[in-house]
Amino acid sequence: MSRSVIFKQPLSAAAVTWQLAQMFWVGGLWLLHFVLLPALGKYGLAPLLVDELGSALKALLVGFSAVCALLQLLVLLPLVRLRAIWRDPRGQLLLATVLMALTFLLVNHWFPDAYRWLLFNYLVLALGGVLLVLQPIPGVR
Repeated sequence: MSRSVIFKQPLSAAAVTWQLAQMFWVGGLWLLHFVLLPALGKYGLAPLLVDELGSALKALLVGFSAVCALLQLLVLLPLVRLRAIWRDPRGQLLLATVLMALTFLLVNHWFPDAYRWLLFNYLVLALGGVLLVLQPIPGVR
């Protein structure tokens, strides 16, 4: 009987890195927007304080998401090669994630009052993360 019920072979360091990075940035995005900020609002904090805290934490988390997505791209590159990264759905999602994260950070810096655009950008980033979670882990069969 193997150690893991899910995987027949032990996971490589690349697969573990992929899963950890994905868990941190995708889980963090969803946790902040759908759990933490609504809980702070229900707890009775001032709405302006919750908005300020949310905008500061979202910018930090989106930057962290970009770093984690770049790390996942580095894990994916040896397996797929640079020219084929565009054809792999994981590569497409990661490149879109990095692009959306950079767009969010630039818009947040230059136009911080564009609340609807920032919210749309954040939710597209979170949805891209969920679509990435549904993709197979690189190097695991």
